[in-house]
Amino acid sequence: MKQLSKQLLAAKKSAQGAFLKLVLNKDSKCWSEFHKYTKRRKGNRENIPAIKDCNGRNITESIEKANSLNFYYYSVFGSEDNFLKIQDKISSELFTIDTKIIRKMIAAIRKNKSVGVDGFSIGILKLGGEAIIPYLARLLDITMNNCTLPGDWKKATVIPIHKGSDRSLVTNYRPVSLTSVVCKQMEHVIASYLRQVWDKNYLLYEGQHGFRPGYSCESQVTTVCQDIADSLDNEDRIDPIVIEFSEVFDLVPHGRLLTKIANSGVGSRVILWIREFLLGRMQRIKVGAHLSEEVRATSRDPQGSVLGPLLFLAYVNDILRNIETTIRLYADDCVIYRKIINKEDIENVQKDLYRLGEWAVENAMKINPSKSKAVRFTRARLKDPLDYSLTNTSIPETSSCK
Repeated sequence: MKQLSKQLLAAKKSAQGAFLKLVLNKDSKCWSEFHKYTKRRKGNRENIPAIKDCNGRNITESIEKANSLNFYYYSVFGSEDNFLKIQDKISSELFTIDTKIIRKMIAAIRKNKSVGVDGFSIGILKLGGEAIIPYLARLLDITMNNCTLPGDWKKATVIPIHKGSDRSLVTNYRPVSLTSVVCKQMEHVIASYLRQVWDKNYLLYEGQHGFRPGYSCESQVTTVCQDIADSLDNEDRIDPIVIEFSEVFDLVPHGRLLTKIANSGVGSRVILWIREFLLGRMQRIKVGAHLSEEVRATSRDPQGSVLGPLLFLAYVNDILRNIETTIRLYADDCVIYRKIINKEDIENVQKDLYRLGEWAVENAMKINPSKSKAVRFTRARLKDPLDYSLTNTSIPETSSCK
């Protein structure tokens, strides 16, 4: 039996090696196939063990887990903010429905894609093919002209995904929304238009990587590491501060988000459609086969939607306002750093940290200073500890950070 077990393990290892080699030799599809492979190796992150409620009581029943997570997600929502302010002098770009986007996205849909809350099967879109495209375009045009969306398009089933650390804590689960697959096709058209307008107007900050074609978090890491390496090669010192934001997607106020989008040159029809898309959203949490009660999302940029990440980029785009220190963003994370030549440079970094804290308060974003990190890169032997603070709280110094 032991010999047979060894042979089976050796055969399994050999098959895995051969499969991985085949995946990496698929040219343009190499990385997408590789990510699918690693995702399968990670296992199921949706499995939720016993969790603790606010009183420390262990919860084992799926329905209780769903309601407990639902209560937590609802508790971190910001207050409802419907205020919308549009600058009169900002010109807007005319919106036209691009059926090429619909055709492309339907062709790219995977057959195993999850069914949305409306129960509409993705297979119907795939089977409809070219014939269904004019109907989807007409449907988007109707929702644009009437400034209203079907109720099912504004509902979400939220799947809690474990993001690391203690699996018994509700704070360690990220909410990902399953929404209408038909609405997502509409979102792709809107998202393509937004990118076109923002690229034309050079709206998005060059230092924002993540949720953007050609601007990945990996490319941002490469840029930051190169800046640090160049500084060390020149025998200079550089101090990066890694900022930890908390529940950023959940805290986005809808009114302020819409105001920023409206003042970015986007057409009024699109602004009103996005407003209808954001306001009055309902959600429920799913754990196993059980669903929690339905609650209203008074804030939140929907994770799991097509538009959500792109709208978030527009919301945090002015984070660099009045900040002189280099700031680079990885979607909802950021790092600021400056070459330190003298004491004045340290003071300038601290001033920019104050300004960053003021921006967070003004935009209802929550920064966790105790989980942020201050690092010093230098070839010199310095013994003085770093003394940076954010929102009147000291930022811990560390020799490394993730």
